[in-house]
Amino acid sequence: MASICVFCSSSEAIDERYLSLAAEVGRRIGTGGHSLVSGGGCVSMMGAVAANARASGAHTTGVIPRRLMAYELADRDADELLVVETMRERKAVMEAHADAFLVLPGGIGTLEEFFEAWTSYSLGMHTRPVVVLDCDGFYAPLWAFVDNLLAAGFVRPDAWQRLWRASSVAEAFAVLER
Repeated sequence: MASICVFCSSSEAIDERYLSLAAEVGRRIGTGGHSLVSGGGCVSMMGAVAANARASGAHTTGVIPRRLMAYELADRDADELLVVETMRERKAVMEAHADAFLVLPGGIGTLEEFFEAWTSYSLGMHTRPVVVLDCDGFYAPLWAFVDNLLAAGFVRPDAWQRLWRASSVAEAFAVLER
């Protein structure tokens, strides 16, 4: 059983397929006997992951900055809702509760969380896997950019090789459950 920290969108203006993906991930967390660590919101993908994880038997921990409680509509159904003061504190608490990180489609907040987890993993600051679930090529432009960074010498090849990229929920969980 692992505590899986999911980074994903809390934006409500997204395509339904991403909400379906988040719901599938939540169900897989619960049916796999895992627990969820999330950003503590109850809307959009973040809410779909949490609600479906809980409905499938998972313990859910949400971590939300006080200032975002109303904006992100705090997940008051979470088994634990941890209220922090800053975004930096949010990431630290989420990381402290996580055995692994799973990145779904999202915006700048998701990218910021992803890059911090990946950077610290690539530097050996933690040993928990970072998996990006990219079912439909959402992250293809980012991967092309990272390839350019590699070619220019700005990203070490071992850092790129340590990042897990999955194209299906099953593939992502095969890595997370190792």
